[in-house]
Amino acid sequence: MPQRSGEPMDPAYLTTKEVADLLRVRERKVYDMVATGEIPHRKITGKLLFPQGELTAWIEGEGALHPATRPDLVTGSHDPLLDWALRESGAGLATLWNGSCDGLAGFAEGRAGLAGLHIPDADGWNIATLEAAGLRDAVLIGWAARERGLILTPSVADMVRGFGDLRGRRVILRQEGAGTTALFDRLMREAGLAPGDILTPTSPAHTESDAAAAVAAGEAEATLGIESMARQFRLTFRPLLQERFDLLIDRRIYFTDPVQRLVAFMRSDTMVAKAAALGGYDLAPMGQVRWLSP
Repeated sequence: MPQRSGEPMDPAYLTTKEVADLLRVRERKVYDMVATGEIPHRKITGKLLFPQGELTAWIEGEGALHPATRPDLVTGSHDPLLDWALRESGAGLATLWNGSCDGLAGFAEGRAGLAGLHIPDADGWNIATLEAAGLRDAVLIGWAARERGLILTPSVADMVRGFGDLRGRRVILRQEGAGTTALFDRLMREAGLAPGDILTPTSPAHTESDAAAAVAAGEAEATLGIESMARQFRLTFRPLLQERFDLLIDRRIYFTDPVQRLVAFMRSDTMVAKAAALGGYDLAPMGQVRWLSP
């Protein structure tokens, strides 16, 4: 319907007070939502303004903020095969290995286009966590099944046969927010161990290779790692379980050239040969669509 002469036009931007009135919350709540990135906004010459079109879409999208573009960045959990494939494929994607949970949070906030995940759920890996996250326009693609277990120094290999044998041992942990940390905590409970039952270095390891390297250097006697890293550092490996490592990808960038370079490389003989050389990988899940968001 055409605008009638004399009728006020809807403003393109709303003030903080107008947004508070619209949402029926206090202005302080609006400022809190801005601070956490929950609500679309602009900051111009020190003043907060809220684009009405984006705000309406945000409200109708049940409060989920979906950025129009994401950086060409792979975040989340570190996987040695993925790290290598990103370089070898020429995808040109930057990396920030900050753990599954932090990676998922960054993806949800629009700070990355892809995230590597291996978050243990009650009945599997990753999917229940994603369904609870309220993501939109995302797809979860299988990467690999990995053998996960204890990586041990030769000096304690004969004395540590299972997870419960870690009592009294020096164990290198992963950072908070890592999928390995969530799994380690669960295995501790199942084994009847408390945090005080193991000795831990002050600084955690931030990647699979860092954790194994710490054991190889004598900083710890054990870590919860993957078989490929035990092989690389010539350490003893005690398998405990097989985990799923998946890639969460924004559907809008899935068909961009950098991601398609990686997807094409996933099917190559070079990839298969590298996985076999590293050891501990089952590539049967690679490329499978495991989950789709609304």
